[in-house]
Amino acid sequence: MRIIAGSQRGRAIVAPKKHSTRPTADRTRQAMFNVLEHAPWSPGIPGARVLDLFAGSGALGLEALSRGADFCGFVDDDAEAVAIVGQNIAALRHEARCETQRADATRPAPALPPFTLIFLDPPYAKGLVEPTLAQILAQGLLDAAGVAVIERGVAEAPLAAPGYDILDSRVWGAARVWFLKRSAAV
Repeated sequence: MRIIAGSQRGRAIVAPKKHSTRPTADRTRQAMFNVLEHAPWSPGIPGARVLDLFAGSGALGLEALSRGADFCGFVDDDAEAVAIVGQNIAALRHEARCETQRADATRPAPALPPFTLIFLDPPYAKGLVEPTLAQILAQGLLDAAGVAVIERGVAEAPLAAPGYDILDSRVWGAARVWFLKRSAAV
């Protein structure tokens, strides 16, 4: 795995060896960030506060940092994944811009101010997206202009996201990716 673009372009990152971790493919990650960099509804990446839930290797958050995000919080409940994220952060010299937490990503700890971008890339077919989205709303973790980016398997049921508006949905390989914002009524 590698960082696709930005200040750390081409730098290698490592992923946990466990089968429970499924890193986002480089091509999918590139496509996600292309949307975030060019869509008229995107808050943009430079200066963003990012939260990478179900972080695994931390590839999504590290890619955002490489592209100019100011800060990234990484949350995963697996000790090996948290250690790997820490190793990747150190290798890219991002320690001052990151925080890692070993915790249940379906119940992230509140942090102020809210995040500009939140990535949710849980294990496929485990039913983890909807409860996590509900917690994000309940805790006010997503900025009013922020975007949540959800990845799950293309064969999974359609996304149910009360309290959110779907901005876009794309299929790349085995992944379906949604881009959401908080509904104005929330």
